[in-house]
Amino acid sequence: MAENVWILGIHMTRFGKYRDKDAVDLGAESALAAMADAGVTMQDIGVLSAGNLLGSVGFGQALQKQIGQTGIPVYNVGNACATGATALRVAVMAIKAGECDMGLAVGVEKLSGAGLLTGNARKEEGGPWVREGRFGEVAPLDGLIGTETMPGIFAQIGMEYAHRYGGADFELFARISEKNHAHSTLNPKAAYQKRMSLEEIMNDVMIAYPNTRAMCSANCDGAAAAVLVGEGKLRTLSQDQQRRAVKISASVLTSDPWRDGCQVLPDINTLTRQAAETAYEQAGIGPEDLDLVELHDCFASAELVHYDNLGLCEPGGAVEFFRSGAPWRGGRLPVNVSGGLQSKGHPISATGIANVWEVATHLRGEAGPRQIEGARVGLAHVIGLGSACGVHILEKAAV
Repeated sequence: MAENVWILGIHMTRFGKYRDKDAVDLGAESALAAMADAGVTMQDIGVLSAGNLLGSVGFGQALQKQIGQTGIPVYNVGNACATGATALRVAVMAIKAGECDMGLAVGVEKLSGAGLLTGNARKEEGGPWVREGRFGEVAPLDGLIGTETMPGIFAQIGMEYAHRYGGADFELFARISEKNHAHSTLNPKAAYQKRMSLEEIMNDVMIAYPNTRAMCSANCDGAAAAVLVGEGKLRTLSQDQQRRAVKISASVLTSDPWRDGCQVLPDINTLTRQAAETAYEQAGIGPEDLDLVELHDCFASAELVHYDNLGLCEPGGAVEFFRSGAPWRGGRLPVNVSGGLQSKGHPISATGIANVWEVATHLRGEAGPRQIEGARVGLAHVIGLGSACGVHILEKAAV
């Protein structure tokens, strides 16, 4: 059986706007800080996995020029919003395969002012409308959902859930966002650290019902990085390094399975459910064992459905789960105590590792005023339309 993999060091920059730094600068900052946190240097790293969706193909090699060129293999990773989680998983797999005993995963994006990140719609004579973007043509959209943007897709997903199970209205979705903006006031690394009233959220510019602007993820710049180590190597390190190490009990990546209709509309529900089920099985735990969750709340409507998809509630019970107060910081199972993507921000390729950073920081007992006391097990989740879902379960466990 492959050895366990642990997080030895991890770091995220503050998310926001960086007019004086490019993606390589931000990536280098996070990578060097993660290695300093781990107490290692590039000479100790056996593989580099670098995620940067909107930059150059050779981002990892460019990053090496700032942090150290040691001849190790470099994997350039791109997997939509799951890019960072995928980069992390690449390093996990390299260590588990025995190719190295220590790896570095980095995710970074310059995204401030990027808008909705969609391609242009066009129509061939006599044919359907199609969306043309970075990867060429994709499935026809005419008559299906009436939108080619992520806000529209996630709006539909949320409204489908509300229609099927009831209880979710505009105000409830806004209250989810109210929670996350409140949580952000305790996170010094969040792009926005302002508490917003329910009225401010509901009266903000409508993007795609039921999500107003305040209920959407914030485009910004940022980076996150993690140093991973195999258990055998970890046992040779100092007591302090071992004490702060966090075990990766599960690392899972899924894509859409075959389902009627998902050739056109991404099925974020099924691929998340399958990722969560596999992760719980790998870790040997259930959702009832979690102490906190960082999930992909790209929109308030997404957070609601992912309560259900991740098994945090009974099937169809997401509304009741939220109304119970469970996902608030002081609740039974805090969700997005970082402020989530709506407040912390969403520099695409950094998000997967940043969510892991948040959970790991609580398990280390280093989250400051937002600390979830006694936290020992947490889950980090991210979705990339296209589609991909990454789930990592972390534990504070003795080596």
